[in-house]
Amino acid sequence: MSQDLPTDAQDAGLYTWANLVTLIRLALIPVFIVLAVEQHYAVAAWLLGFIGATDWVDGQLARRLSQVSSMGKIIDPVADRILVVSAVIVTLCVGAVPLWFGIATLAREILISITVVTLASLGARRIDVLFIGKAGAMALMFAYPMFLLAFGPEGWQRVLSDAAWVLGIAGLALSWAAFGAYVSPAREALRSGRNVA
Repeated sequence: MSQDLPTDAQDAGLYTWANLVTLIRLALIPVFIVLAVEQHYAVAAWLLGFIGATDWVDGQLARRLSQVSSMGKIIDPVADRILVVSAVIVTLCVGAVPLWFGIATLAREILISITVVTLASLGARRIDVLFIGKAGAMALMFAYPMFLLAFGPEGWQRVLSDAAWVLGIAGLALSWAAFGAYVSPAREALRSGRNVA
């Protein structure tokens, strides 16, 4: 019997095109950090934007190729967290965003991570990522490269900085709104997980 590409009915596992894109995204994060540390801000900003865009690509691949997998649902959010934290810390160290904005972004990521770990330890079933959370993360993943690219005295950089602030505030608001929106699914996941156990 042929063992072609796995479908949702079969768990697609680790070896899918979608997961490969996610792993490439993870591998490129250290490259972004090195570029920023060496003050190649423009190149680092474009690379960060590219890495953020691949989050949309792996999701599309998973759905269109019927390769949605349990592993993918784990490593994709993990990659998102690592990318956001790396982008925030690097951009803060450069001085391209104020401390309060970076802290507000990081605080949400830390709270989400603690919540996920706590729920898992209590036996809750896994919660699917909400669209509002993905939208907020995507907005922030484009805002932070724009902040880096706008870090300078040129006139076009001021215009870009204004656009980055619009996108950044929207992303931050959506991200915190998503955190609140997870409360009800989290309770249901905990209840269902305990019932199964």
